[in-house]
Amino acid sequence: MKRASPPNFDQSAFKQALAQFATGVTVITTRADSGQLIGITASSFNSVSLAPPLVLWSLATRSASMAVFQANSHYVVNVLAGSQLDLCRRFATVKGDRFEGVSHVAGDSGMPVLDGALAWFECHNRSRYEEGDHVIFVGEVERCGVREDAAQTAPLVFQNGSFHGLKPL
Repeated sequence: MKRASPPNFDQSAFKQALAQFATGVTVITTRADSGQLIGITASSFNSVSLAPPLVLWSLATRSASMAVFQANSHYVVNVLAGSQLDLCRRFATVKGDRFEGVSHVAGDSGMPVLDGALAWFECHNRSRYEEGDHVIFVGEVERCGVREDAAQTAPLVFQNGSFHGLKPL
């Protein structure tokens, strides 16, 4: 098999091009063996397969939560609504207990499902793939749900360095 050619661009050009792709925003949650709740903001979420139901997301190898996510059997992908920008920022930047004051319930696997999430996917940690400076997590969805007013609620979207809501065209 032929190898890839070396890139003809620098890292900043690559980042600028990637920034043009609008992505939904999620918070991935789990529970450490100690009982501590862990959560991170991620925009790398995507569907993989309907049968079996599979989704994926990725995490930087240098992330402080990497060891917990790699070791745990389950996690929840919480899709954020446009009104949840505060949660997005909290799980992206707050040091210490990111769950302090955050309303959530335990899913069937005991992992936290955030109140008000537009949708959620409770996943078995099926497989992990190291690629470049990230690990790609593939989750087998065991349970999922959608907020009752999801059809009338805008998702939180990230594009070109800014957060947005969506309106139908």
